[in-house]
Amino acid sequence: ANLLGKADLSRANLSGANLSGANLGSADLRHTDLSGADLSRADLSGADLRHANLMEADLSRANLRYANLDGATLFGSNIEDAIR
Repeated sequence: ANLLGKADLSRANLSGANLSGANLGSADLRHTDLSGADLSRADLSGADLRHANLMEADLSRANLRYANLDGATLFGSNIEDAIR
């Protein structure tokens, strides 16, 4: 799961997935269910996360630079030390 950059994962169910350290730069993650997913240290730079469900997701130390989070649900997610 390390080379998912620019992938179209829109509307996918990735709830609870272990994506720690994954390269998801510029990925299409619109409306994707990432609730409870481990995205720690993941590269989400430039990713489209509009309306994604990130509830209770671990985004610690993730790279969120230039990511679009408009309408995303972040309730209960861990964004400690995330790059914004």
